[in-house]
Amino acid sequence: MGAHHHEVVSVEEQFEFTAESKRNLLIGMGVGIALVLLGSYLLSQGGGHDAHAAAGHGAEHDHGAHGYHWTQRIIANLWLNSVYFAGISIIGMFFISYNYLAQAGWSAVFKRIPESMPAFLPIPAIIMIVLAVFFGDKIYHWMHEGIMDPASANYDAIIAGKQGFLNKPFYIIRLLLYFGLWYVLWRIVRNLSLREDEIGGLDGYEKSIKYGTAFLVVFAVTSSTSAWDFVMSIDTHWFSTMFGWYTLASWHVAGLATMTLTIVTLKERGYLKAVNESHLHDLGKFCFAFSIFWTYVWFAQFLLIYYANLPEEAIYYRERFSGYGGIYKAPFFINILLNFVAPFLVLMTRDSKRTSVILKLACWSILVGHYFDFYTNIMPGTVGANGGFGAVEFGFVLLFACAFIWSVSSQLTKANLIPRNHPMLEESLHHDIA
Repeated sequence: MGAHHHEVVSVEEQFEFTAESKRNLLIGMGVGIALVLLGSYLLSQGGGHDAHAAAGHGAEHDHGAHGYHWTQRIIANLWLNSVYFAGISIIGMFFISYNYLAQAGWSAVFKRIPESMPAFLPIPAIIMIVLAVFFGDKIYHWMHEGIMDPASANYDAIIAGKQGFLNKPFYIIRLLLYFGLWYVLWRIVRNLSLREDEIGGLDGYEKSIKYGTAFLVVFAVTSSTSAWDFVMSIDTHWFSTMFGWYTLASWHVAGLATMTLTIVTLKERGYLKAVNESHLHDLGKFCFAFSIFWTYVWFAQFLLIYYANLPEEAIYYRERFSGYGGIYKAPFFINILLNFVAPFLVLMTRDSKRTSVILKLACWSILVGHYFDFYTNIMPGTVGANGGFGAVEFGFVLLFACAFIWSVSSQLTKANLIPRNHPMLEESLHHDIA
């Protein structure tokens, strides 16, 4: 069985980031900027009022004296896309780290793809730090003036009780730590990988295992705390002890879908000839399994809150089901449909995981679905009844996606597409699960 996998395949492949690809990405970014500008103009004409009071919701998101301004939707979209793409980027490092720790051989042949993804991290890092410093009060209720001052009319005793963790200086320090640690550890492992290509030997591989393990220890903590900081603390009164796992599951499956989509696309363009059906099968299994894992965590969190029926917890889902005139109901159910139902049904059979077109369909479903996952987590708490899906949303997704593809493509040109001196390469070349 599977003898056709064992033909000799050249591992010398250089990715070319063509002028045509660059032009298409620049056009995509241009269209994205044009859509954002058009959407901003439309919002400025019809969205500069405070619609929160009319939405009939509690004090949680009543921005009080702050009122709503249409620019909040721009800020919320910048935040949403930064969180989403930062997560996808760092999952590249997460994937290669747990493969190093497990001393897994199967993934060696396409390891350059996840290895190139974290190069994008500085972009969302800069955007999020700038937004937190200058526009934090447009994203976070707890950054509002006087919210923790007992003498203020805006005082909120519950939020004031969280001041030890939720205060601006400590928050900015945490942001810098997350992105700094993630990026530096990735840079070290990336450099070891590039050096291994040139000089071979086991030294780089053994060091990569150590740094990959160090990253996993760091990420075990920061994946949860960053989820609290980036997303959960937007709804400051509400909290869930499962939220860290939930966000990691969402990031992880979106990152896996990005990797799989990139690998399939490169293969279709004549690259990665050494990647065979068994590699694709395993990637499909990863996407299938972690779609189910995400659903498990989503449902566990939802069910606990549903049957406990505590008002301070149930408000989170109430706002997304029936609050704000029901504008978040459709994204809420699209989320479940694209992230669980579609991947579960599409990737269930063995052959589907080995068929490029079906894999691509499943990956696109997961990527769009998890964008909506973050959308329903972030938008109600930042823009409330003024949310929606228009030119601004499409524009920002297009802009970030093109920038991310540019970043990954640039990284792929910097080394041989297949790590020629990886000690597990031979195992990966003969990977066969037929």
